[in-house]
Amino acid sequence: MNGFNDMIYKNLRHYSVCLSIAVATSFASCKSEDSGLVKVEKINVTYTESTEDFPNPERGFYRYSETNSSDYSLLDAAELKSYRSLQTIPSATYDVYSTLVFRYYILDNVITTAISADFLSNMEKDMVAARTAGVKLIPRFVYTATATPGTCPEGFICPPYGDAAKSVVLNHITQLKTVLTNNADVIACVQLGFMGIWGENYYSDFFGDASLNGGQNSTLTDQNWLDRIEVLKALLAAMPTDRMVQVRYPQFKQRYLFGVNSVLTSAPLAELAAFGVEDNARIGYHNDCFLASTNDFGTFEDYGNSSGPRTSDGVVLNALRDYMKADSKFVVVGGETCSDDYSLNDCEPSGKAQQELADMHFSYLNAHYNTAVNNDWQSGGCMDNIKKNLGYRFVLQTAVIPDHVVKGTSLNLVLNVKNAGYASPYNKRTAKLVLRNTTSGELKTFDLATDVRRWFSGTLKVEESIKIPSDFPAGKYEMLLNLPDEYASIASRPEYSIRLANNNVWEETTGFNKLNHTIEVH
Repeated sequence: MNGFNDMIYKNLRHYSVCLSIAVATSFASCKSEDSGLVKVEKINVTYTESTEDFPNPERGFYRYSETNSSDYSLLDAAELKSYRSLQTIPSATYDVYSTLVFRYYILDNVITTAISADFLSNMEKDMVAARTAGVKLIPRFVYTATATPGTCPEGFICPPYGDAAKSVVLNHITQLKTVLTNNADVIACVQLGFMGIWGENYYSDFFGDASLNGGQNSTLTDQNWLDRIEVLKALLAAMPTDRMVQVRYPQFKQRYLFGVNSVLTSAPLAELAAFGVEDNARIGYHNDCFLASTNDFGTFEDYGNSSGPRTSDGVVLNALRDYMKADSKFVVVGGETCSDDYSLNDCEPSGKAQQELADMHFSYLNAHYNTAVNNDWQSGGCMDNIKKNLGYRFVLQTAVIPDHVVKGTSLNLVLNVKNAGYASPYNKRTAKLVLRNTTSGELKTFDLATDVRRWFSGTLKVEESIKIPSDFPAGKYEMLLNLPDEYASIASRPEYSIRLANNNVWEETTGFNKLNHTIEVH
């Protein structure tokens, strides 16, 4: 080649290499230098992690409330809204932010009759109060929350317990369906309830008595299981398919999915099936005796059936723990502590409170019970971590973002994220990239392909390619990330958007997280 042709060949070769790199990386840009060489540039943005505790939707310590059908006490929107601010819990040594409110609906005067229209109307008012306040509810419907002592084997709790027959329960679920469905936007999840005192499916007059009062080694029969399964199936059907129902015991989920003869080694939910609309993806857990004993007071226990007795040994414990540990990665988990007599519920290193919360993917706990246990976390030095890490805690670490994009092409970006929390979000929310014109303030929003529910604990890379329309207005745009609620009724409410755990990114008035980068569209 002569000198002129050789120069053309070299430059073409450089541009070809640059184009290949750009295609491979999806976020490279090329620039010709005076020397005739071409280099690849990447725009890197680094973020600072925040150590602050703050409210975030559908996670954290919940506030407790209850009401009776015989004497309804409405939720107050102003009080609920105050929970979003830092508040001290009675008999506690710690303060909490709360975006969740647990709600006991005690159906004490309808054990043999239909739910009244007034009760359903009052439930609607509760939902309006929650929506006004910017919080969500965790409802549980029960017939009794009172234990009656006597001369039975257990002594402090004796039958009759006061729950309702299956036919009554099923009719009540049918009545509740409209309220639950119409207000799913402010229901984080719903707990099964209905059966037994406190709705914990244990001390029951109609569904099998799993206590010492039940006799015959307190084994549940096949019919007990079938009746319980029927109630769970009805409640799942009464809720939209985008909402989960929590059960008290992991074996209940196994028996629901695989039958009354299911083995303790039944397969947990697979990741490919997670967050779907089928029942296996919609059944979570509420452990109401978290780290209270070796098996959490019956949480990890085989309750038997007509073919085999109830058992509670190390094999049972390990099998059910392993099942819940794997399954809970993809479903909602919450509950409460209930006894301070078990040393392992202390902070590390003497206990394993934080490790257990992480292993079982807890998203929420009761702020009010048991404060003896929770106070130990405060004095033991792990409460601050627990408050921040219940559920998800997303930290934006770095981002790779171009500084300009041509209309009609794709804007490619990479977000490197750490989820420092114990779990990922359990309800769907579509992540959105927001471009805000730096001159006019006009917003342009693009749905991202990533599923935030799959931002599991640990580090992850979010890679996105967003097509910029050919008629997109030219100009400079501030880039923001929005993680709003999926329901249109509250999607624009900042209280229901996820805040990243970073300094200098959160916009309280919009619910947007700033990516601290400006891009030019031309």
